[in-house]
Amino acid sequence: MFEAILFYVFAAIILFSAVQVVTAKHPVHATLWLVLSFWTSACTWVLMQAEFLGVVLVLVYVGAVMVLLLFVVMMLNVDHEALRAGFWRHFPISLTVGLLMAVVLILVLIHPETHLSTTGDLNQLSSGNGGVRALGERLYTDYLLPFELAAVLLVLGMVAAIALVHRHRENPRYMHPSDQIKVNAKDRWRMVKMQAEKTVEEKAADEKTEGAQS
Repeated sequence: MFEAILFYVFAAIILFSAVQVVTAKHPVHATLWLVLSFWTSACTWVLMQAEFLGVVLVLVYVGAVMVLLLFVVMMLNVDHEALRAGFWRHFPISLTVGLLMAVVLILVLIHPETHLSTTGDLNQLSSGNGGVRALGERLYTDYLLPFELAAVLLVLGMVAAIALVHRHRENPRYMHPSDQIKVNAKDRWRMVKMQAEKTVEEKAADEKTEGAQS
């Protein structure tokens, strides 16, 4: 009973943080909500006796990927107004896709005999070592195609991040590496001869001296 209560509490936090990720106005806030979502997801993995998955989720995603994503979001010159402009325009399509995904997940949970669901009883997967061996066997045999598709999605995400960085912008703060290599030392600096400027006290002293001499 206590484990069921914890599960529903973690599930509610995951749903709330996921909604905040999509609806947050600032990308940094959305990234922080995503960190909370990953953290509570790791708690649910530990609750289901899959300690290895929970630790990996915290170390890899929360500890490395999300920190890197946070720095990338902070460094990109993102136009927040332009991003929020098309939110309500695409909201019906997004809502439809989200409802379809929710229906598919509910059907998978209702009919666990389908091959789209989990591998079976979690107690059979957790054989005293966090389910590492069972996870590897299932991942590289029965679920090899979804695993490869996930890798393709990660590659597409990397390509999209590169495209965002190199998108056309006015006054881009970017210099081509070949232009940096072609620069000579004499083009980087030049000597300019200038007259020394005097301070206000020095000018007043000179005026007094000139007045005394005259």
